[in-house]
Amino acid sequence: MRIEYFVQSEYNDCEIQKIMRREFSMSSTCVKRVKLYGIVELNGVHARVKEHVKTGDKLYFEYEDNSGNLKESNGIRIVYENEHYAVVNKPAGMVTHPSYGHLDDSLLTNLSENTLHPVMRLDRETSGLLIVAKDGYSHNMLTNSDIKKSYKALCYGKFEPENGTMDFPIARRPNSVMIRDCTPDGKPSVTHYKTIAYYEKADISLVEFRLETGRCHQIRTHSCHVGHPLLGDGLYGPLSDDNPNEALKELADIYDSMIGRVALHAYRIEYLDPFDGGIHVYEAEIPSDMQTVIEAIK
Repeated sequence: MRIEYFVQSEYNDCEIQKIMRREFSMSSTCVKRVKLYGIVELNGVHARVKEHVKTGDKLYFEYEDNSGNLKESNGIRIVYENEHYAVVNKPAGMVTHPSYGHLDDSLLTNLSENTLHPVMRLDRETSGLLIVAKDGYSHNMLTNSDIKKSYKALCYGKFEPENGTMDFPIARRPNSVMIRDCTPDGKPSVTHYKTIAYYEKADISLVEFRLETGRCHQIRTHSCHVGHPLLGDGLYGPLSDDNPNEALKELADIYDSMIGRVALHAYRIEYLDPFDGGIHVYEAEIPSDMQTVIEAIK
């Protein structure tokens, strides 16, 4: 991380650390690391982060976190990478963060031995694209960027209308750690959908979802709420204990076992890169397990 910045009038007589936090979205931890292990200069001279600046002063920050290039392993694909972050394609069945029982096989630990900062996360069973920052500064900058996320999923039934918006507030189900429900007192949650294909014989739809908000299990909760749960969904699907659907049970007996996981893939992301100022768009093809189901039901 190397930053040159000329102090604007709004920061006249401010402390350097205030500029680091407000202008560059650095966390307190990141400011401390730059102070202790990096370089902070004011007009070419070493400076303390508590020093005050005036309009026109030149600031320079430098901090190397030694994250280096990330590595592809265990089915992970790096779609794009620079010194600040990477866009990666996560395979299904892999958790994003290290956790109890997954200390050595998470996405982050597979990518690098160093500390990484995911800008977004995907559930273990969900495949697809996400952004991983290499340091706290880059993470904060990307978190403040406008990231548009789109998914493809296989759902039971035919959406009517074929394209539209699901605008239902979502809240945690009482007495449940995982399950979410659509409820009037939940948090605003908006999902736009578009039917890509409807396979009439199997009564299954391939649907594109675009998130306007990012609630936990948002697509799965909304789809279940309107009667079109995702194939293979062990929490919201027809065969689940928490959201059983007798009308779809016969279909689910056939197709849930064919996919073996929730049929959800984060196939597209679009965002404004805060470092180069450009709009970046990346897509990832539907993975082979979902494609196998599609071929079987055509």
